[in-house]
Amino acid sequence: MKIGDKVSVLDEDIFGIITAVSKDEITIIDSDGFDYQYYKKELVLESNDFSNLTISPENILEIISEKEQKKNKGIPKVKSKDKYLPPMEVDLHIQQLVTKTRGLDNFEMMNIQLDTVRYKITFAISKKIQRIVFIHGVGEGVLRYELHRLLKEYEGQLKFYDANYQKYGIGATEVYLFQNKK
Repeated sequence: MKIGDKVSVLDEDIFGIITAVSKDEITIIDSDGFDYQYYKKELVLESNDFSNLTISPENILEIISEKEQKKNKGIPKVKSKDKYLPPMEVDLHIQQLVTKTRGLDNFEMMNIQLDTVRYKITFAISKKIQRIVFIHGVGEGVLRYELHRLLKEYEGQLKFYDANYQKYGIGATEVYLFQNKK
């Protein structure tokens, strides 16, 4: 490659004319007058004369392997086993959370249940557990309403929906936690 040759840049839509050549770097100017510097291996000589073009199967395989190495570099592989793990189940019935309910009013029982939800979500995030099923029962729907109101506070960190009807009936909510894979 020499000054005045027309070149194009690999992996970019830039064409230009060589204006300067140093050891490994070549400076080109594009049609808009912008200067760019590239390594020789990043440029392709534009020529209508294909007689000096030597492409062999080895060259093609070498180019493909270089591209694949660059493409896969630094991308962590994510294992899909998480979607097959059973969800963590949390029964929010007050009898499952405390030994005695005598002396507790409805407000205190609700706070115990919602504190349990907060604790279990924090625990699941710290242990990278992606799914939790909160079993709240049917009843009058007050616990379900409060549970959904609490889960809306975690906007962007989780999504929730009715759990599997065949397994839990209509008295459960499943929570999917978005986990950062690092």
